[in-house]
Amino acid sequence: MPNYATYPSLKGKVILITGGATGIGAVMVEAFMRQHAEVLFVDVQEEAAHALCSKLHDELGKAPVFKALDTTHIEELQSFISSIGQSHGRLDVLINNVANDTRHSPLDIDQQGWRDCMAVNLDSTFFACQSAIRLMRDKRNGNIINMSSINVLIGPKQMPGYVAAKSALNGLSKSLANQYGEYGIRVNTILPGWVATDRQLALWLTPEADKEWQKSVALRGSLEPIHVANMALFLAAEDSAMVTGQQFVIDAGRT
Repeated sequence: MPNYATYPSLKGKVILITGGATGIGAVMVEAFMRQHAEVLFVDVQEEAAHALCSKLHDELGKAPVFKALDTTHIEELQSFISSIGQSHGRLDVLINNVANDTRHSPLDIDQQGWRDCMAVNLDSTFFACQSAIRLMRDKRNGNIINMSSINVLIGPKQMPGYVAAKSALNGLSKSLANQYGEYGIRVNTILPGWVATDRQLALWLTPEADKEWQKSVALRGSLEPIHVANMALFLAAEDSAMVTGQQFVIDAGRT
């Protein structure tokens, strides 16, 4: 097991992660818990979320706070974020990780399908940022990490909605970083490559697809959720205190 960095500045930080029950999100929940942060996460996958909480309680003696919540239900999402200010006194870090990368043909997707894609991949992120900034601005300190994708750089087929939403998210992050830097709020974006999550392995990252991926990257080996989580830890910590408005690609040299 690699000996990863410890960030003392993360101890006691109040962290909210959307889409934290599985995949990259679940690994981020665990990574921040191991840094002794106060972690909350939301997701619609309740069974997986409770299993994660039980696992971490058994291993660490403490569980994160889980809220069953669909982030496309904006009023409920914003209400929950506002409640963190009351229950914890502040929100130090927001990580917008929730996403849906379901494939579809540009010629087949209808208006509702397009709106649904934007709702989960872009709208929920913006309105989560809006609520978080209200809390952070009052404290004149805060940190937002938005999860994008290298697909905005390579433009794969069958993903027009996802790529459009993530491209918009990159611009949104830059705009928010510029506008709210004066309040001590940092906003950065992580662009992961093809990460070997259970979802990707089950649906698209077949052995054949992985062989093609390995041919396209500079660093051979599996791109794992922990590689993304480690970047999130750095960006959330005071070690990156003067870093904002940036995009961090984690793709083994694919782009």
